[in-house]
Amino acid sequence: MTELDMARLPHAALPDATGPRDRASIRRTNLGAVMGLLRDSGPRSRAQIAVDTGLPKPTVTSLVAELVALRLVREGPARREGAVGRPGTLVELDGGDICGVGVEISTGYVHVLALTLDGTQVYEDRISLAVRDEGPDVTLDLTSGHLADCLATLDRDGRRPVGVTLALPGVIDMASATVTYAPGIGWRDVAVADALRTRLERAVPGTLPPIAVDNDAKLAALAEYAQVRGSGVHDMLCITGERGIGAGIVNDGRLLRGAAGFAGEVGHMPLDPQRNPCVCGRYGCWQTMVGLDAILRLAAPGNDPIHDPDVELAIRLRDLRRRAEAGDPRPVSALDRVAHDLGLGLALLADVLNPRLIVLGGYFTHIGDLLLDTVRESVQTRVMAPQAGGCEVRLSTLGFTAAARGGAQLALEAVYQRPALSS
Repeated sequence: MTELDMARLPHAALPDATGPRDRASIRRTNLGAVMGLLRDSGPRSRAQIAVDTGLPKPTVTSLVAELVALRLVREGPARREGAVGRPGTLVELDGGDICGVGVEISTGYVHVLALTLDGTQVYEDRISLAVRDEGPDVTLDLTSGHLADCLATLDRDGRRPVGVTLALPGVIDMASATVTYAPGIGWRDVAVADALRTRLERAVPGTLPPIAVDNDAKLAALAEYAQVRGSGVHDMLCITGERGIGAGIVNDGRLLRGAAGFAGEVGHMPLDPQRNPCVCGRYGCWQTMVGLDAILRLAAPGNDPIHDPDVELAIRLRDLRRRAEAGDPRPVSALDRVAHDLGLGLALLADVLNPRLIVLGGYFTHIGDLLLDTVRESVQTRVMAPQAGGCEVRLSTLGFTAAARGGAQLALEAVYQRPALSS
């Protein structure tokens, strides 16, 4: 069960069985429901928790007391600007000593990030790396070193990681934590979790937290959905803009994985009329039109510094922006073409999925404001439904951190599913 699934479950499971195991399961569910409510809707009083969950007030009092004892929530006075009288007491998430760790291995970098239960970022490390050129062994050697540094820092600070989730671009077999096929980085059938665990066991003393692997776009969608949860958005697309283009699809508040878990490979829709070759081995994929390689190829010749992988991508994108804003014809033309091609693909997805929101992440967050008007106009004119079916297109505020953040949040789901085991 992912955090997205939790967001749409009923907040409580009222007792309707009498067996000890059933009662324990119901209580565990209710503990997680209270925590999920506080995560999704913010601090509230015990009385409001009872109203929102439908649980009896005495039950809520007991649940909150247990969560306080587990140091997963805390109680404190409500802030009341200018109010007269005794302030009320609010319950809010605590868990500052519990962390989830997210690690993204992308085409051009490795990113490690840790979040506490209340969403506070307590660790971040990022290194540029040409992952396809280096291959799995070198990449995982480097990743394990940086992850070991993260775990050592968390331990020194008195924080305990409950899980690590790796985000990678491609098809993931989650059961075996294996990258089945990731054409963007050239990996096939790499047992990532096992390989990383073997390396960490040599470098990290003590017991390692569980290690999971998931698709980067899906994890990015989890992080992006957390930004809008509670605003009435339950159907959205998160488009990752890197060398490849992927989508995390949220339908009715749940992450859509598909029958075999492969939903969201939108970058390989055959939309390119020029039939340019794609890293997947096919021709004409959408990502050959709007991926990072495409925008850089269109914006400058191959010997231009904007293509130098040793230069941080954000710096290269700032250079691209500067040139476009200065009126350099080639970057201006590149942005216009990518904007129209991006709008074409998004309109097709909006016709099929009818999302309330499309969030553009990855490299789009750095230059997307130069594309956005054209993209929005294209979506509005191409989508069959009136007013584009209510679809809004906006830029991510998380940028290249989204997948790692989603990984950390997914790792923390273990606490919501079994709160009593977190102590």
